[in-house]
Amino acid sequence: MVQGPATAEAGELVFSISNDEFLRIRDYLQKQVGIQLTLAKKQMVASRLARRLRHYHLPSYGEYFQQAIDGTLANERQVMLDLLTTNETYLFREPAHFEFLRDGILAGWKRGRQFRAWSAACSSGEEAYSMAMVTADQLGESPWEIFGSDISTRVLVTARAGHYSMERTSYTPKAYLQKYCLKGVRTQHGTLLIDKRLRQRVQFRHINLNAPLPEETGQFDAIFLRNVLIYFDAPTRQEIVKRLLSRLRPGGHFFVSHTETITGISRQLEPAAPSVYRKR
Repeated sequence: MVQGPATAEAGELVFSISNDEFLRIRDYLQKQVGIQLTLAKKQMVASRLARRLRHYHLPSYGEYFQQAIDGTLANERQVMLDLLTTNETYLFREPAHFEFLRDGILAGWKRGRQFRAWSAACSSGEEAYSMAMVTADQLGESPWEIFGSDISTRVLVTARAGHYSMERTSYTPKAYLQKYCLKGVRTQHGTLLIDKRLRQRVQFRHINLNAPLPEETGQFDAIFLRNVLIYFDAPTRQEIVKRLLSRLRPGGHFFVSHTETITGISRQLEPAAPSVYRKR
């Protein structure tokens, strides 16, 4: 039954979610993708799922959750996961990492040797394209590839399109904007489109980091896993890092957010710079 309305983050009217309903959704999310949510996130869950309740004319979060996971609502399980795992990002977030990519890795890269980098939780693609701009500027037509992945299929649609609001470019070097981005005009004013030549060098794929990785992803010289580990408990963090390090070449670099640490998680890594580690 409907327990009464509450105000959502975006100012919309949503149904009230009980503690029991929240805990069922929280436990399922942790089991499926490893992400932990505290009770402080209860209203966020209610806000993000409210439109789905209205869309299906369902009276409660509990009923929506049950029909999403048992298949009554076709494809809704993935929609629910998409809504609950999406995080906002922007181009050149934490700029020091891209400076290290440029000066600490690519500046001395042997010409002709392929460079591969993975944005392992790419969200809507801004991190992957930031990596691509730096790589293209340093390596030009030499062989290189940027790979992006995320648990959310919804954000991957945006990532593949490479079409963003100009508000997400505050930290982007002007030279990169001029060289690798097309400025929107008329109805597209206030937006930018990543140049097609750059988009063709970036691949995106749906991957759950809390499950075995597809073999065909191959090996990488750099892996970015930023602003992700904070959502997992310690055992899950250790498993995810172990899984990703199996795809990082010896001498390759592993990036986490400046607010995160992986000290004590793996003996394979040694510090190379703040929140950047090198695989032994």
